[in-house]
Amino acid sequence: MKQTQEKEKSSLGHKILTGIGIILCVILIPILVINCTLIIKSYTNKDQVPSISGIFPMIILTDSMYPEFESGDLIICNTAEPEDIKAGDVICFYDPEGNGTATVTHRVQEVITDDEGNLAWITKGDANNTEDLPTVPAKNLIGVYKTRLKGLGNVAMFMQTTQGLIICVICPIILLVAYDVIRRRAYEKSKKKDTDALLAELEALRAEKEKNNPKDI
Repeated sequence: MKQTQEKEKSSLGHKILTGIGIILCVILIPILVINCTLIIKSYTNKDQVPSISGIFPMIILTDSMYPEFESGDLIICNTAEPEDIKAGDVICFYDPEGNGTATVTHRVQEVITDDEGNLAWITKGDANNTEDLPTVPAKNLIGVYKTRLKGLGNVAMFMQTTQGLIICVICPIILLVAYDVIRRRAYEKSKKKDTDALLAELEALRAEKEKNNPKDI
């Protein structure tokens, strides 16, 4: 009875550890993969916004698009063809007056052609009183806005710091390794208990057999 209870406790403990491990993997592995992919791409393609399968996150720094989204939000955008953009779409683009890497996410007010006959857009922030100047050429398009994750932009900015890298990348790796070590030790301990119990049972059977069938003197 006691051995059965010990086995049940061991089995329960193993199930708990397995459950914790699954939760850690579900939460941490995607974070690690996304972080590492974006970090690598940001270094290998410094002139482009890093994306995964055409999907890329952007951190909002101003309230120019309030209430659609606001400072501190993380928005998700998809790459798109310029010809597919229409009035009313919220697009992410390289600022025509920027340094080539500065980005803006505003709403398209009108689809036009520039002085050279090329596709362009008149854009405006929802919270701004005036339209953006100059117009945005199609070549500056990065993607189109799809959804937002409220407040997660602040988290994303923290993850870009040294402390954030330690907490969001290094610590998850340590947790996964620690979990694997604990799981292995628990398994080995459980296996040793089962082995000891089996040996004790065999010894008891041997002693019982010798008792019932004593040797002749």
